Amino acid sequence: MKDQGRSTRKRTGGRLRPSHDKKRHQLGREAAETTVGEPRFQYIDARGTEEKVRALSTNVAQVSVDGETVSAEIENVVENPSNVNYVRRNILTKGAIIETSEGRARVTSRPGQTGLVNAVAVDE
Repeated sequence: MKDQGRSTRKRTGGRLRPSHDKKRHQLGREAAETTVGEPRFQYIDARGTEEKVRALSTNVAQVSVDGETVSAEIENVVENPSNVNYVRRNILTKGAIIETSEGRARVTSRPGQTGLVNAVAVDE
């Protein structure tokens, strides 16, 4: 779990020793861990009057193929550099390689933050 608050390092790279423990309000939210499946979304209040749309699961991706954007069906996650266990659990994150109806593509958006999957076709 990531936490908000002051960095543990100084500008120079030196270590800052914390003067107190983390408080409850400094904790971030749990990760959305968007999966491949029937579309499910969650709306979350963000800073100011903004709202974040979290994709809890989705099976549609906007894939850019040779400068043209096509809506494609997501079949499964092939590779995920952020976590090797995300592949077998079919979890979508930015940078994940997915198998779509248009071929393989790399996710360029953050589904847990924006609620949609944008991807760029990759050569196999």
